Amino acid sequence: MATFLRPLSYQYSWLYNTISRLSALVVGGEKRFRSLCLEGINIDSDTKILDLCCGSGQTTQFLVEKSSQVTGLDASSTAIDRAKKVVPEANYVTALAEKMPFSNQEFNVVHSSVALHEMETKQLEEILKEVYRVLKPGGIFAVIDLHKPTNFLFWPSLATFMWLFETETAWRLLETDLVKELKNVGFSDCKQKLYAGGSLQVIQARK
Repeated sequence: MATFLRPLSYQYSWLYNTISRLSALVVGGEKRFRSLCLEGINIDSDTKILDLCCGSGQTTQFLVEKSSQVTGLDASSTAIDRAKKVVPEANYVTALAEKMPFSNQEFNVVHSSVALHEMETKQLEEILKEVYRVLKPGGIFAVIDLHKPTNFLFWPSLATFMWLFETETAWRLLETDLVKELKNVGFSDCKQKLYAGGSLQVIQARK
């Protein structure tokens, strides 16, 4: 799966950002896309937020507008270096999402933007357990990621995007009941909303 465009999109941040902005048009633009999974969550300047798999800070830059306690985590030191330059207001940690170097119950909100579809099945299970561990009681895991379209008209565009840029793990996520997986690790009150003909899912899961 995927083509030569996938490694290029990670090598050149301008290409990745362009792809992200174009993809976000289906929900009204990048700003709305980046804020969708935070809608309805009470966030103030002291809310401790973890931007999980933050990449080069594409969503981090929107999170620091809401809180002064934002931490970005990513396994790529290159991505973290880019994020530091783009969004110096946040704190950053280079680490694996399935082995986070944080204390138990450290964050009020953990945020993940189109990152879980990159994970292998076992890896995803471990990440969800880690997210549950680092969240405070009553904390929220806010996720936006791919979903199997409920409107067949959205299949061609999603399939083309995935063929160009994604690997087998993304196709596997389309067959995964993410709400069920979250409940399996202990999350409750899992609210799911679908957008773009069902090709995007937003989940808010409370610990």
